[in-house]
Amino acid sequence: MQEIKMNHAQKGFTLIELMIVVAIIGILAAVAIPQYQDYTARTQVSRVVSEINALKSNAESIFNNGGVVANVDDLNANPRREIGIGWTGSNLVDDTYGTNGLQIDNGDLPTMSWSVRLGGDASSAVRDVVITVARSREGAYSCSMTGGVAANGWKDSYAPASCEHS
Repeated sequence: MQEIKMNHAQKGFTLIELMIVVAIIGILAAVAIPQYQDYTARTQVSRVVSEINALKSNAESIFNNGGVVANVDDLNANPRREIGIGWTGSNLVDDTYGTNGLQIDNGDLPTMSWSVRLGGDASSAVRDVVITVARSREGAYSCSMTGGVAANGWKDSYAPASCEHS
């Protein structure tokens, strides 16, 4: 009788190979997750800054036409003619801050300002940061940010270049 030789080829991966792959994935995740969280926080701040900066043209139009910049229209308020600035809200701001998340100060003066406080769906690293857009008497606008605690994960790099953080 003829002997049959069986060739037992390896099928699948060894345990050590699988452990090496898992270790590599773990190292990549340890580097990628903090970077992703930083990216998310930075984009959330930039988005809210853009949302409230977009209100400048509405505020100028209201103010230059003799109206008072407000959160909602109240055309019967004599002698004030309050006109809503057009804020529709954001899921990244604290809705309990001001009206629908927007606080307007001195809407009847050339030195008006409005602000929001980050909250809602915002990252915990940027929560409670207050972003303010202010108009000078000459009509120039500035953006500033206050708050942001390093212990909560805040980094100064989250603030866009167009908005100072103090």
